Amino acid sequence: MQSENRFFDDLSRIINGAAGTVAGMTREFEGNARERAREWIGGLDFVSREEFDAVKQMAAEAREQVAQLEARLAALEGKAPAAPAAAAQAKPRARAARKPD
Repeated sequence: MQSENRFFDDLSRIINGAAGTVAGMTREFEGNARERAREWIGGLDFVSREEFDAVKQMAAEAREQVAQLEARLAALEGKAPAAPAAAAQAKPRARAARKPD
């Protein structure tokens, strides 16, 4: 009986050692996978939400400033400021008016 107990004791030690090794390998694999994912994502030039919102706000302010400067330029040149839609509609009419009958 004692030999059987010793056999099972050795077998349980081997199984426990293998389980510990597998657990360690799993942790190492997960750590390596996370590190590779960070490296890959870091190289993709992603921006944070805060950076995106800041640039979006800057673009909106720049569009507003451009509209103000266009109106000021038109006033300095003595022209009435034209809306983009009105300017686009005026071009086809001008061509239609030039067609010979």
